Amino acid sequence: MTTKIRWGILSTAKIGVQKVIPAIQKGNFCRVEAIASRKISRANEVADALGIAKRYASYEELLSDPDIDAIYNPLPNHLHVYWTMKALEAGKHVLCEKPIGMNADEAKALVEAAKKYPGLKVMEAFMYRFHPQWEKTRELVQSGKIGQVSLVQSFFSYYNVDPENIRNKADIGGGALMDIGCYCVSFPRFIFDEEPVKVAGQMDFDPVMKTDRLSSGMLQFSAGKSATFTCSTQLMPFQQANIFGDHGHIQIEIPVNAPPNEPSQITLRTREKTESFVFDAVDQYTLQADAFAHAILRNEEVPTPLSDAVGNMTAIDGIVASAKNNQWIVL
Repeated sequence: MTTKIRWGILSTAKIGVQKVIPAIQKGNFCRVEAIASRKISRANEVADALGIAKRYASYEELLSDPDIDAIYNPLPNHLHVYWTMKALEAGKHVLCEKPIGMNADEAKALVEAAKKYPGLKVMEAFMYRFHPQWEKTRELVQSGKIGQVSLVQSFFSYYNVDPENIRNKADIGGGALMDIGCYCVSFPRFIFDEEPVKVAGQMDFDPVMKTDRLSSGMLQFSAGKSATFTCSTQLMPFQQANIFGDHGHIQIEIPVNAPPNEPSQITLRTREKTESFVFDAVDQYTLQADAFAHAILRNEEVPTPLSDAVGNMTAIDGIVASAKNNQWIVL
């Protein structure tokens, strides 16, 4: 019986090379077997550096390899759905980087395509959900430690004004909302375990690159629950998430990019006391890859189904429409 999933990597994208591939290689149920690039010299360079045996000069060649079980897709946003579908057609499971696509319609098309392959797993790669700090946060919320929870607030920023960077190319899904705002939209949906009923958004665009460089959103959920966020690609790097209840508050210091080689911390403040929870250093990308591989090996549902990806993209589409039309959008 197979005990490790054999992975193939589509492209030599920076996030894959620097973070995800090394993390997958540390997984208990994972083995990275191959990588593909449109330039074989680049594929060879990365494969040599990371100890990957097979390297291909095209994505199609990798997908045709019968010894590959699963694909990690870190391609630019506009290629997520296309190549995920191609991987499914080739009989491969797929872990696809966030956001799953360019809009909710693409996400829904992927859901329909995946139905044709009931034996294959597809999951959007929101790695933060696998970190113990978020698992503990959700546990604290669900156990009532901060009372009736009514607000999730988050902020995420970095500084990048390179016009050649894919995050600054509007036509392929660049911009703050798609790149990092998708996390801020995902947080309250994960905590409340429901979809927003209406959203509002504001977006400021770079005059040259045409990408949103500063975006804010409000999400209204049922029974008075709401979320607010701001994200930016042209501010001092910073991130934080806060969850408020009528009895307490949880602060997550580094909600997205928790360092893999340092402890992480969340702080619980209630009317009675302040308590910190410190978590040993873990690589959330490794935890994500192992969880996905484990679902394949046991033929179980993946931790984050594609329906969740559709929900996230639906909210993002609504925020974009709200900013354009200057009104609340009912979802």
